[in-house]
Amino acid sequence: MEVGFYHLRRSALEPALGRLLEKVLASGQRAVVQASSPDRVEALNRALWTFGGDSFLPHGSRDDGFAEDQPVFLTASADYPNGASVLVLVDGAEAEPAAQFSRCLYLFDGNDEQAVAAARERWREWRARGASVTYWQQTERGGWQQAGAAAEG
Repeated sequence: MEVGFYHLRRSALEPALGRLLEKVLASGQRAVVQASSPDRVEALNRALWTFGGDSFLPHGSRDDGFAEDQPVFLTASADYPNGASVLVLVDGAEAEPAAQFSRCLYLFDGNDEQAVAAARERWREWRARGASVTYWQQTERGGWQQAGAAAEG
């Protein structure tokens, strides 16, 4: 499994998450976003409807119904009904990624020392499990650049 660590430096989680999810969907994949609590899931659900004025990001949670049909499914637990191949962990959510996932994105707030420390710990844990780990920093324009590589977006 590939685990990408996304270090938020310039924007809030919601717009960065929206842009990453657009890329996941554009590649023909589905995603599960796992947050730290049901309240946070609801807040993300609302935010993703309005994150981009010129885009539509189809998503929903168990409360919205049709969970298995959602291209992006939001949850606060290991609830993965939509056949996603990408798991996105936000707000310090922890999960043991299921075998169905080919990729995991771990987004963390670079302005929060506890979040940075937790990301470093997760990095060590996933490396010890044999995962391929990559590190992405948010650029000045809000895109992503892999450490030592060309910008992704």
